Amino acid sequence: MIKSLLVLSSLLITTQLYAVTLKFGVLAPEGTNWAKQMKKMAKEVKKATNKKVKFKIYFGGAQGDEHDVLRKIRVGQLHGGMFTGKTLGDINGDVRVVELPFTFMGDRAKAWNAVEKMAGFFDKGFSKNEFVNLGFSEIGLVYFVSQKDTPNIKALNGVKIWSWEGDKLVSAMIEEMKLISVPLPLPDVLSSLSTGIIEAAYAPPLGIVSLQWNSKIKYLVDFPIAYSVGAFLVSNKGWNKVPAEHRETVKKIAAKYISKVSKANVDDNEAALESMKALGVKFTKFPDSDVETGKKLREQIVKKLKGKLFSAEAYNLLLKNL
Repeated sequence: MIKSLLVLSSLLITTQLYAVTLKFGVLAPEGTNWAKQMKKMAKEVKKATNKKVKFKIYFGGAQGDEHDVLRKIRVGQLHGGMFTGKTLGDINGDVRVVELPFTFMGDRAKAWNAVEKMAGFFDKGFSKNEFVNLGFSEIGLVYFVSQKDTPNIKALNGVKIWSWEGDKLVSAMIEEMKLISVPLPLPDVLSSLSTGIIEAAYAPPLGIVSLQWNSKIKYLVDFPIAYSVGAFLVSNKGWNKVPAEHRETVKKIAAKYISKVSKANVDDNEAALESMKALGVKFTKFPDSDVETGKKLREQIVKKLKGKLFSAEAYNLLLKNL
């Protein structure tokens, strides 16, 4: 009897020693397709590794915004998260080349194809900065929304627009387009649209609706200015805790569900556009001549950021994959 108890205790201790729980912070709220897929991912990881690896995911910004999540990873309170835009660039600036304004001109399939072709290059950059990429996710085409009718790019001059503080790419775009930058935390955008502190913002359609900006704006410029991508990252420190025999399994499962998140985002963005139309948001079109205007603006933005935010190598690789 005593011998059996000792054996059982030994097994329990061994299991505890080799089990690992990776903690992730994400902004996606509970109930979204994004959250549903990530919950399924966590469940499958747990089952496939016989409970040796578990994902604990904090949804809805429970661990703060992306900047807070990154800070908590660096001090060891979290192991990973889903990162986009500026925060993704803080980890690996080269990824931002696919988000350069006026690059894909509304062709999301072309944009996603470029991301897939450059994924290996980007992953090496993440590795150099002590992160493992468990999968890229399409966030979607980025649109301007405004309280003012802006029939062309020039009409945007002087419009007060929200900007994510410290985002070099957005700052360069705003400067070249002669907009007025108003840096604000993401949660303050809605109230700032209400009070007139800002007149415009930018995001993929799903973000616009999820954040309820559509209730405070009158116009959407149906001329996507950019493309946004996300990545589900885990720190090397966290990843090294995963038993070696389970790493490939965890990677495959994560990649499968992040791919499903991407596909859901495509559908959800389309649904969000239709929802805004139904609610009375007016869709305005820029003239075809603004395509060339956009390309010239893009050239100026590249001059400002190449070698600073992203490398010349990353930019040249993007050009090869357009």
